[in-house]
Amino acid sequence: MNLKSFYCSLIQKNIECRENEKMDRHTTFKIGGNADIFVCPKTKKELSFALKCAKDNDVSVFILGKGSNLLVSDSGIEGAVICLSNLDGVSVLDNTITCGAGANLSLICTTALKHELSGMEFAYGIPGSVGGAVYMNAGAYGGEMSQIVKGAYCLDFSGNEVYIDNEKMNFGYRNSAFKQNGLIVTEVIIELNKGDKNEIADKMQDLLSRRKDKQPLEYPSAGSTFKRPLNNFAGTLIEKNGLKGKTVGGAMVSEKHAGFVINFDNATALDVKNLIKQVQDAVYKNDGIMLETEVIFVGK
Repeated sequence: MNLKSFYCSLIQKNIECRENEKMDRHTTFKIGGNADIFVCPKTKKELSFALKCAKDNDVSVFILGKGSNLLVSDSGIEGAVICLSNLDGVSVLDNTITCGAGANLSLICTTALKHELSGMEFAYGIPGSVGGAVYMNAGAYGGEMSQIVKGAYCLDFSGNEVYIDNEKMNFGYRNSAFKQNGLIVTEVIIELNKGDKNEIADKMQDLLSRRKDKQPLEYPSAGSTFKRPLNNFAGTLIEKNGLKGKTVGGAMVSEKHAGFVINFDNATALDVKNLIKQVQDAVYKNDGIMLETEVIFVGK
């Protein structure tokens, strides 16, 4: 892995990049050590060059959106983190919204509202990028990305572009083909329906109010920590086992919603991982259900 050559090649092309970037600045958990190289391409062309350059220099790559579903190791991330936040353009034509992978979900929701387009209300308040939302088929309140995504433009790790339509995305619960096929979503095409502007606005505000009432949004977290088990709810099982408020170091099972592990006092990644393990062990021992994490663990 030739990090120096990789870094110098990007600098020569005036592609924004930094060495030893603190990853706690780039995740909603506010946790994580340093990335060796942190790259912020402004265009698909810059992203393609960075990917090709990484391959040529045998540099491992992790693709980052808004960091809203990640727990980064205290030891950081080896190789390059390529952040897609600058790929955030949003345009509307009739009932179709085309948006860069780094575009904020809530911004796309307000754009849909402005154009009287319905179908994205469920995503209002989800603190992530549209690329990450497609990657994990994010959803809430009966809606999910699989219902509204028509297709996506992607790059492979050699920097070549391909188009994938909805059928080939193999969407499942918090899952998609992008977790296996090695493609990086760069642009998403969303297809919505014409609706009543007041009704859309009312639904968005209702769902946002529910989030604020039920979720510990005042603390850093990665959203729902666990996937929903079959015919049950993670938060219900955790609360049933008396784990609300349980702490390990600076990590806590939220007293507001047991399905959230929060960073309430300068938690480390190890604190969070150990707390998650204790929750999983307790629920499995008493209920025979192994809770799977929705949070993605990355780093050394």
